[in-house]
Amino acid sequence: MAGPVDHGTPDQPSGRAAPARIGGWLALALFIIVLDQLTKIYFNTTFQYGERLHLLPFFDFTLVYNRGAAFSFLATEEGWQRWFFTGLGCVAAVVIVWLLRRTHGQPRFSLALALILGGAVGNVIDRVVYGHVVDFLLFYWNDWQFPAFNLADVGISCGAVLLVLDELLRSRKPHG
Repeated sequence: MAGPVDHGTPDQPSGRAAPARIGGWLALALFIIVLDQLTKIYFNTTFQYGERLHLLPFFDFTLVYNRGAAFSFLATEEGWQRWFFTGLGCVAAVVIVWLLRRTHGQPRFSLALALILGGAVGNVIDRVVYGHVVDFLLFYWNDWQFPAFNLADVGISCGAVLLVLDELLRSRKPHG
């Protein structure tokens, strides 16, 4: 006779049920990775380094490389940062998958994690394959410009904002 089935709780899923529940989130992360890599391949093969294509009074396509992290942090270092940020991205990916397995009952939190996962892996691929991250989206106004970025960065940024929003909304929920 079979014993009771453990369906797990939102914070502690059973070992067998959890992988099926994170499949959609992993598929979203994979979609971001594929879209990110396809756009980077396009810009890497169509544009020359530093080339800009003016589209709007505040937006251009361009091709630049970032050897550092966000906002070119540590980009001028001697090369160790490539492997440091690659390792950091890999560790983040493992932690995010672990978190996704544990929090399948929290869709907003899981969405945030999936976006960050897709972006982190997309940029890790660049660091391993090219030795730098390929950036191509450039927003500016007059003499000011935001550092160029890519779709992986969009995923990471949107995921981070969603994490903050999720925490704010959960902290306002009555506990009981």
